[in-house]
Amino acid sequence: MYNRLKELRENYNLTQSQISKFLNITSPQYCLYETGKRPIPILLLSKLAKFYNTSIDYIVGDTDEIIPYRK
Repeated sequence: MYNRLKELRENYNLTQSQISKFLNITSPQYCLYETGKRPIPILLLSKLAKFYNTSIDYIVGDTDEIIPYRK
């Protein structure tokens, strides 16, 4: 999961600081999520999935399908 967070962020050419601002958290806090040193709350996962136009399942590694599910 944590590799996917970093991969998605880098694919969008964003820094941890930019993502932390989007999530309204500190950069060190986001770094802990991205490195797997702290579990990321589901609300933040949901926000990131929408931002990256993917599913939570993709971020957490339950699927390799990056395209989000249809509503």
